Amino acid sequence: MKVRKFDADFDSGKNITASLDLAKARRPLQEQKRVNVDFPAWMIESLDREAGRLGVTRQSIIKVWLAERLEQTPPDK
Repeated sequence: MKVRKFDADFDSGKNITASLDLAKARRPLQEQKRVNVDFPAWMIESLDREAGRLGVTRQSIIKVWLAERLEQTPPDK
């Protein structure tokens, strides 16, 4: 498919996913890396309570809270 046709199809709202190789798709800066963090038992219990209240996993709540905090932090110059 030529770029012009691809762009025209996209701009007109057509489904262009059949034209993409999704097996090679990557999300920049979203690569997963595993880290191990030790938390005190009381903190795990609090995380689990809050995660249960929100209906999410412990891992999800940790990720969201860390992301929120990092977004508040000014970038390095």
